[in-house]
Amino acid sequence: MAVRRRSGVIFLRVDPVLCDGFGHCHELAPELVAIDEWGYPVITTEPIALANDAALASARLAVRGCPRQALRIERVNER
Repeated sequence: MAVRRRSGVIFLRVDPVLCDGFGHCHELAPELVAIDEWGYPVITTEPIALANDAALASARLAVRGCPRQALRIERVNER
């Protein structure tokens, strides 16, 4: 049995039109999402490695926990 390594990176993206500034994403993934003075997310622009299991789990939790479904995970494959 071969071991497959996950390669590539992800970015957490927010749709500003859908977002109502509830701040749930910050509560679920504070290392990836900061909030501004009105409660709207400020997403880190740094890529998140797929090998970083903790950050990937936090990103998925934030996406699932968004009441307006304004967050998404965008995967970029490295070549």
